[in-house]
Amino acid sequence: MSQGPLSVPLARHLLDRDADARSRDGLLDQLLGDPGTRVIAVHKGRALMTGADAVPALALLAPDAAVGAEQYLYLGRTTVDHGVDHGVDHAVGTVRVPRGTPLVAAIVGDTLAAAIEPDAAAWMALRAAAPLLSDSDAGLFAEIVAIANWHGTHGYCPRCGTATEPQQAGWVRHCPKDDIDIFPRTDPAVIVLITDADDRVLLGSNANWTPGRYSLLAGFVEPGESLEHAVIREMKEEAGVDVVDPLYRGSQPWPFPASIMLGFHARLSADQAPESVVPDGVEIVDLRWLSREQLASPGAGVLLPGAASIARALLEDWYGGAIPDHGGRW
Repeated sequence: MSQGPLSVPLARHLLDRDADARSRDGLLDQLLGDPGTRVIAVHKGRALMTGADAVPALALLAPDAAVGAEQYLYLGRTTVDHGVDHGVDHAVGTVRVPRGTPLVAAIVGDTLAAAIEPDAAAWMALRAAAPLLSDSDAGLFAEIVAIANWHGTHGYCPRCGTATEPQQAGWVRHCPKDDIDIFPRTDPAVIVLITDADDRVLLGSNANWTPGRYSLLAGFVEPGESLEHAVIREMKEEAGVDVVDPLYRGSQPWPFPASIMLGFHARLSADQAPESVVPDGVEIVDLRWLSREQLASPGAGVLLPGAASIARALLEDWYGGAIPDHGGRW
């Protein structure tokens, strides 16, 4: 197990979120009226992509390319020269977007999406795109999906049921009846790489997955609970595993729909035999202890987590490098 920094695709972020500007009156109108602003179009959770040599990048559009969007979200300002500016026409120019450029997400409906780009293949989902994107694009896309998902599920006040109104450039929803502001939420979950005395890793298969899919065990943090206790409790509940020495390794936003995954490494207690672990039969239906050699073997029959996930990052951190995908990824 490496003790160096954990490299996780969706945790890469190179943006000044410029939170102080969000409360400025008329901010979105001002930004959308500025030809220097760049807009990222998103349709049903898929962002418009462009790129040379089959390497995707977020398409950065001029503001008038997305007039009539269902909602706009101010993302912040670039902190590095960012991407290729394709203006309204994706084939135009190769001018790089300079540092400090304001970025706005435009959530578009079917008609506008078709007008911007009718080729469905040009719109990519976060899971598929994240491993291929630059650090800045991966972080941006995760931010967009997370805040858009929140808007999609929090249209009404939790106190009185009144329809809420987006404010502060998309970062607040306001209840006009109770006069309260409702802020985006993130649900913390722990995900744990467990090893035994022989340095084998424990993988589990979820009841909702197709046979052959395996990943690390994970679960949500409960109210009033520390992260370390959540690790111990969740592993016991899901697999009957007594773990010790939970060590935090890194985190990753996981907006499916609204989580942040907190990665840990923990060891099986010396008082427990590896063979005694038992899946709960409800969420986890199978458990396997695998050595590095077994995990990399074509005969293992294990579909591993995709490259966009912190589960994959934790596994490859333990493995010591890229794991061959003989069984494929999911």
